[in-house]
Amino acid sequence: MELFETLSEMGHEEIVFLHDDDSGLKAIIAIHSTVLGPALGGLRMWPYATEADAMTDVLRLSRGMTYKAAVSGLNLGGGKAVLIGDPETSKSEGLFRNLGRFIDGLGGRYITAEDVNTSVDDMEYVLMETDYVVGVPEVHGGGGDPSPFTAYGTLRGIEACLMRKYGSTDMDKLSFAVQGVGHVGAHLVRMLRERGGKVFVTDINQERVQQMVDELGAEAVPMADIYDVDANVYAPCALGATINENTVPRLKCDIVAGAANNQLETTEWGTALEERGIVYAPDYAINAGGLMNVAVELQGYDQERAYRMVKGVYDNIERIFRISMRDSIPTWQAADRLAEERIESVRKVRAKFNRGQKSMLGDRGLNL
Repeated sequence: MELFETLSEMGHEEIVFLHDDDSGLKAIIAIHSTVLGPALGGLRMWPYATEADAMTDVLRLSRGMTYKAAVSGLNLGGGKAVLIGDPETSKSEGLFRNLGRFIDGLGGRYITAEDVNTSVDDMEYVLMETDYVVGVPEVHGGGGDPSPFTAYGTLRGIEACLMRKYGSTDMDKLSFAVQGVGHVGAHLVRMLRERGGKVFVTDINQERVQQMVDELGAEAVPMADIYDVDANVYAPCALGATINENTVPRLKCDIVAGAANNQLETTEWGTALEERGIVYAPDYAINAGGLMNVAVELQGYDQERAYRMVKGVYDNIERIFRISMRDSIPTWQAADRLAEERIESVRKVRAKFNRGQKSMLGDRGLNL
């Protein structure tokens, strides 16, 4: 990887490498943009095969957080942290407290939160060393686990897709193929069943699948077969890149709308969905509920306010659909355009303000 060339292409502002021998800390923080505000993004822990894999992941995810915050109307930039290690064996108090110290040293340019393989308990250790952390337990004034909010936002995005495709948000005669029933996916399945939808589920963890079958009446599907299910909506809620050259020809759905990050292997497959008449809800717009929830903590957490904000995912998806129709472009491109237009608009506002300040200071200097 040509690092500086890659950073230039992707638009990143800063990359920070963190290391501590005593605790085994090896981490990378990527700050993509602070134009709209401090960079907020979760801490992902993963046993990456190579350091290059970790770098690729953190760059891709941090850029996605910039776009997610922008389309959500938040005054936040995008960042991400990846912690290299086995979440089953490598976690310790010292690991997360050292990480908190490093984050504190960034002076608020980056704010962390839980993500894949990290929890509110881990964030509690980080909180011991820095205030630049959200998604902390309720006892510390936080919102706790953000996954119910991510799921609720995904549900609202699905409703927007249903309205566009069918002219109604009724779910009692519709079917949904949910790939991945971890924290977010399980909450989404529960919400879909409460609204009368028929739900097919799959997951690498068969115990989770069986739980959905036993508790909620979902129908289990082998992992390899989820793309072939004849359902109205395919909802990817696990790994990314599941929309690709192998899966798109197999899809029998009318809508792709789920909580997973980076669902398109490449953007061409988002265009391919459009060409097939499949409505696609861009991932970073529909799964923004968790980010909205933790963002509320920055002003003092209020659960009712968080749910009101997450409810607005419906409006954000509708806005993307309108841009798609206005400019005759696929929805993935419309989402990018919405994010980029907002970032550029705020950049211009702040540039004018800063120029005014500099002019005043210059005049004052001349008078002196």
